[in-house]
Amino acid sequence: MKIAIRLDDITPDMDWEKFGRFKNLMDRYRVKPLIGVVPDNRDPNLSICPPREDFWDNVKKIQEEGWIIAMHGCHHLYTTTSGGMFPLNALSEFAGLPEENQGRLIAEGRDIFEKHGIETDFFMAPAHSYDRTTLKVLKEHNFFRMTDGFGRRPYVYDGMTFYPISFNKASCLTAKDGATTFVVHVNKLSDSDFQWYENVFATQDMLPYPEYIYLPAAKQRPAGRFREYWMAAGKRAAVAARMAARQSKGSGDDRA
Repeated sequence: MKIAIRLDDITPDMDWEKFGRFKNLMDRYRVKPLIGVVPDNRDPNLSICPPREDFWDNVKKIQEEGWIIAMHGCHHLYTTTSGGMFPLNALSEFAGLPEENQGRLIAEGRDIFEKHGIETDFFMAPAHSYDRTTLKVLKEHNFFRMTDGFGRRPYVYDGMTFYPISFNKASCLTAKDGATTFVVHVNKLSDSDFQWYENVFATQDMLPYPEYIYLPAAKQRPAGRFREYWMAAGKRAAVAARMAARQSKGSGDDRA
């Protein structure tokens, strides 16, 4: 299976040491990822370092290097307890909100991107949670691609093209065909995580995200969405149980 990389929670005040270390690793193996940039971060959990004044210049630079930029919500604040259409988590910045509220957030994020010269039609939902209203509003603001869902190839649903993430990373490493995305939360990486990803980059068939977006996309049928919903809900339950079992240990990046 070909493996693409996406980096979540890219903000002016992220852990810049870990980001730089992971970028160097990706550059060494010519891995071109998709990154989720939060337009106006207000989530204190993502505030690790003093904000960098050259943040947006850096975003433009790596976009010019071939990295794909996605708008990762607006403020990255969870305002509902809805898992939406892809319930990997029971919280959301968007799912469950009225259309007017969702539209205001999407428009605000788009305006911030445009102010800094960033153009994209990719959206990354915080906590992976969105609903049908989110999809409607996104299309109204010229977002037509999302990094989410499960599967072995891109698919089209309700006028949006989805680029799936991995359901289980370990099984993807032995799969023979298809393509998927490994989700990386750089702020949470441990030394062992860096070693694990270096081994993946060195031994696997890595797929640059600029090539991933040109893979043919199939039409997703309602049955496929139904199956995907329950896979996400089941994984949420399994992760919650695993975290409860090792609560005192700390797990770094989730490589499931």
